[in-house]
Amino acid sequence: MDGERRRPWVWLLGAGAVLVLLGLLFWPGREPGGEGAALGEEPQVEVVLGDGDVETMGIETYVAGVVAGEMLDGWPKAAYAAQAMVARTFALQYLERHGGRRISTDFEEAQAYQPHKVTDLIREAVDATRGRVITYEGEPIHAWFHAYAGGETASAREGLAFEEEEPPYIHSITLEPNPLVPEEYQHWSLSLPLAQVAQALEEAGTPVGSIQEITAEYGPTGRITQVRITSADGRVTTLSGPEFRAALDPERMKSNKVSRFAVDGGQLHIEGTGYGHGVGLSQWDAQAMAREGKTAEEIVQTFYKGVTIERHWR
Repeated sequence: MDGERRRPWVWLLGAGAVLVLLGLLFWPGREPGGEGAALGEEPQVEVVLGDGDVETMGIETYVAGVVAGEMLDGWPKAAYAAQAMVARTFALQYLERHGGRRISTDFEEAQAYQPHKVTDLIREAVDATRGRVITYEGEPIHAWFHAYAGGETASAREGLAFEEEEPPYIHSITLEPNPLVPEEYQHWSLSLPLAQVAQALEEAGTPVGSIQEITAEYGPTGRITQVRITSADGRVTTLSGPEFRAALDPERMKSNKVSRFAVDGGQLHIEGTGYGHGVGLSQWDAQAMAREGKTAEEIVQTFYKGVTIERHWR
C-alpha cells in the first residue's frame, strides 16, 4: 500500500531486477555460437567507392556486396555463408587496424565490393550469418582468404611475408583434388624478357638496372618466399615473394606456389598452380566443401584452427 516501507529483501530483489533489465538493454555483450548474452547494434561503415564517393551503410549491406564481389554466381549457399563470416570478420579487423569506420573497395587493399551482383541466395546467406564473427580468444581474427590454394594452404609468413608473430589459428592444410577449379588456376605459366621484369620492378619502386641473374627461395609448401636479383653491375636486390609477385602483376603470376622459376634465353620462365596468396580460406575449395554437404561453420573451422564463431549484433 502507499507509504508502506518495503522489507530489505524485497528492495534488493527489485533493484536486482532493474540492474538485470538495464544489462539486457545496454550491455555490449556477445553471443558465442549464437547463444547467451545480449547483443549490440549493427555497426555502420563508410564504404569508399571506386569514384571516390563515400557511402555510409550497415556492415551487413557491405558484406553482401563483398560476397557478390568475391564469389561467383551459382555457388552453394554454405560457401556464400562461410565467405560472409570471413568478410565480416575481415572488415572488423581492418577497421580496428586502420581506425575509424572507413573501408576501401579496392580488392588489393581490402575486399572486392560489387553490390550490383548481389542475388537472393547471397542475401539469404548473409542474413543467416548476421552478426557472426570469427574470433580467437575473444578477438576478431585476421580473416585472410584467396581464390585457390593449389592443393595446400600456407602460413601467413610464407604466403604473405607476414612480419608479426604467426597467428595460431592460421595453419597449412592439404586439400583434396578439386575438379571444379578452372584449368587456368590449376596450371599456369608465364615467360617474360628480363628487361620487362626490370621495368616492372622499377615501376613498383625497386630499380635493379640490367638483370644478370634471378634466384628464389621457397617455403614449406613450395611457395616463393624470397627473390634475389643480381644486376649486371654486381648489385644484389632481395624482395619477398609477395613483393615480387605484386610487381610482376598478380593477375599474370597468379600465385607464388611454383614448380619452375628459371632464367633461360634472356627470359624468366615461371610455372605454377593456385591463385592468390594461399593463406586462410580457399574460395574454390570452400565451394567444393559446400557441394559435399559441409556447413558454413565446418568450412570456416577447416581453414582457421581453434576459432570460435560469435554473434556480435542483432
